[in-house]
Amino acid sequence: MEELVKVISERTGLPADQARAAAQAAIDFIKSKLPEPVQGYVDTALNSGGAGGLGDIAGQAGNVLGSLFGGKQ
Repeated sequence: MEELVKVISERTGLPADQARAAAQAAIDFIKSKLPEPVQGYVDTALNSGGAGGLGDIAGQAGNVLGSLFGGKQ
C-alpha cells in the first residue's frame, strides 16, 4: 500500500495523506468489482511488501476463479 501511495503522490503532486485516501478509494472500487472470494487477494498483494509474492497470489486467484466458473484447480 505504501508503494502505491508513494506513486500516486509522486505522479499527482498530492500530499501523502490525500494520496492515501485516493489509493484507498481506488482499492475499494476495484475490490467492489471482483467476486468476493478474490477480494482478499487485493489486500494480500498490497500488504505483501512488494511484487515477490504476486505470482503466487495470482495463481491462487486463478484457482478461485477457475473453481467459480467450473474450471480445473
